[in-house]
Order: sequence, then C-alpha cells, then structure tokens
Amino acid sequence: MILRMMKKKKIIVIGGGPAGMMAAIRAAQCGARVILLEKTERLGKKLRLTGKGRCNVTNACRMEEFFQRFFHNGKFLRDALRVFSNEDLMAFFQGLGVPLKIERQQRVFPESDRASSIVQALGAALKREGVSVRLKSPVAELDANQDRVTAVVLADKTREDADAVIIATGGISYPGTGSTGDGMRFARQTGHGIVPLRPALVGLRTAGRTASALEGLTLKNIRLEFQRGQERRIRTDIGELLFTARGISGPLVVTHSGMIAGWLADGLQVFVRIDLKPALTADDLEQRLLQDFQNAPKMQMKNFLKNLLPKRMIDIFLNLGSVDSLKPLNQVSQKERREMVQLLKAFPFEISGTEPVASAMVTQGGVVARDVDPRTMRSRRITNLYFAGEILDIDGDTGGFNLQAAFSTGFLAGQSSVKKEKQ
Repeated sequence: MILRMMKKKKIIVIGGGPAGMMAAIRAAQCGARVILLEKTERLGKKLRLTGKGRCNVTNACRMEEFFQRFFHNGKFLRDALRVFSNEDLMAFFQGLGVPLKIERQQRVFPESDRASSIVQALGAALKREGVSVRLKSPVAELDANQDRVTAVVLADKTREDADAVIIATGGISYPGTGSTGDGMRFARQTGHGIVPLRPALVGLRTAGRTASALEGLTLKNIRLEFQRGQERRIRTDIGELLFTARGISGPLVVTHSGMIAGWLADGLQVFVRIDLKPALTADDLEQRLLQDFQNAPKMQMKNFLKNLLPKRMIDIFLNLGSVDSLKPLNQVSQKERREMVQLLKAFPFEISGTEPVASAMVTQGGVVARDVDPRTMRSRRITNLYFAGEILDIDGDTGGFNLQAAFSTGFLAGQSSVKKEKQ
C-alpha cells in the first residue's frame, strides 16, 4: 500500500522585521513551506537601530506588569504572550547562542551590546528551518477572492500562490528601514479598519525659543506635569528630560508622547510644566529658600541660583521671573520668593506638536484590534490572512515591550497559520 504524503502548506510572510522573521521561523518549525518577502536589501533594518544599536530585545518584568506598559490594547496581547512569553523569547535567543543580560528597569540586551547579534541569530534560524528569504522583493498587492487570499503579487508582477499570508510590515516610523505603510494598504484592500497613524515614543516640540536655547542640556531627577486644556493633568514619575533644537525629549517625554499626540490631534492646547525639585513640596521649598537667604544675605541672586539650577538655565529662569539678577538675597520680597518657588516647581512650556512620525520609535494606530482574533492573529475578515507586529494598533512603553509584542504576535501568527483552520 502506497501512503501519500501530505502536501506542505505554503505560507508567505511579508516583512523581514522582528515579527516577520519570527513568524517565518515558527511556521517553518510547524512544518510549512515558508517564503519570507522583504522589500529592502537586508533583514532587520529597523531592528538593528533599536536600543541605540544595542537592541533592547525584551523586558524581564513579571507578566502581570507587562500589560500595564502598553498604551493601547495591551490586553489584546494576553494570548500571544501566554503562548510565547518574555521568558520564552530569552530562552529562544540563548538557544541560538546569543547570551543575554538584564540591566536596570529589567531591560534585556544581548551581552555583545550589538543589535546585529540578534539579527544574525534570526537569520541563522531562518536558514536552519529552510525558510526561503527573498530580499528586494516588494509586494504590490494581495490577490483576494471573497474571504481568502489566493496569491501575493510582487512589484515585478510575479505571483506567488499561498495557503496563508502573514502581514508583518511594521508601521511608518523610520521609513528608510522599509516601514512605509505598505501593510496598511493591504489591510484596507481586504476590508480591515485602520486606526489613524500617529507618532509614539517621539520627542515633543515646544513653542518659543527657550528649548532651543537649552539644546543638549539634560535635566535629571525632575518630574513633568502635562495639562490638556483645562480638563486633565498627567503627572509623570521622576526621571530625565533632554532639551532639543525644537523642544523636549528623553524618557519621561517619549513615554507620554503618544498620549500627547492624541491630545494635539483633538485640537486641544497642551502645556507641560517641569518640577525641578520634585522631592520638596512648594512649602518646603519656600522654607528652604528663606533659610538660604538668611544664611547668605549679601549674595546676589544670579550667584545663588548656581546652587539650584544648571548654569545654562539661570538667565532664562531670571527672565521668566521678576527678580533682578544682581539683587542681594536680603532684599528679595516674599512675593518674589514665591514666584521663584512657582517657577522651580512648574517651569512652563507650551507643546506645539510632536516630531514627525518618521522619526518616532513606534507608530501609534494601525489595523483595528477588533478585526484580528487575538487567539491566533488571524483576520476576522479573511480566513487565511494573519497580522503581526507594529502593523497592529498596539504600542507600548520603552524598555523592550514593543519588541516583545512583535516577537510574540509573530510567533503566534506563524504557528496559527499552519494549523488546520477552524471554519
């Protein structure tokens, strides 16, 4: 009796970033014949830039804390992270011969401090699993028939038939790496909703010239308060801020930039106030100033401020206040002292916009979560189409969370695409 071998499923993955590479690897491990199409000349171009070239591959925090670090649809990731957690990802890379290390705030990096170590390991895994990687192969469109994709059409008019297709083309940040929104076009073409795309994890622009005058200055151990019109205020944790040529950046800023982008898109006026002395209440700070003034009554204000502020901020601080820079401390009035306290606790800027989405670490928005089954990453509209990574309307904090989401959704999409589909 002759046994007929089952034909392998043919899976096409579009996009050679972290989600696409992981999806291709997993689909191949599950027994599929996999073709990975990447429009640029190399895999993982954006991945090579992450973590300032070091690749913050994931975060080692407990899983119950993980979802809290996502700004949109964090709960959508529960199934993907259950199937392929941060511990699974770390074991995966260590199994590929990439030793990892855990740094402050539980951020995980390769011991080499080189993102290329991660990309090379993924490339080796693709080769080992027999994935056919095709570089410089941009996709023009999907050939869809009713509720199924039948083929992928490349820019050179080549057609590749497929049993299932996984779209992992990323968002629109860092377009030079190949993330130019192709996947959003494919999603719209097949009837999926798209949440408007905005920058997330990006610097903010401020009105006026104060920030540019302080360009390059880093403030440490400060707190920010963002205010939306007259309605809502958000206070950050204590951390760092960096002044740029057009505004402000740094961990505290980029973490909240997605929310601020949303406020601005709604046409709301947004302000930020820097608490330069967050360890002290306003009353405590005023008492400290009063004591300091009494201890050095003849000292001029400009010299006294050297004890409180970076040198580059002193003239700007004095210009915003009403105290003469040459005034001795024993001549400072109660009103002037309280104005100083107000400036130290709430140094103001108006937010005029964000840096462009092209320079953002992450794209906010994408394929609407309700159009994708979180248990499989399969489209709810097209029975053999899957989505993974930044193309989804999911964005998280810095610290390895977005990369973990890409790897986890890629793993689940690759695995699900090979399993027998439930009708």
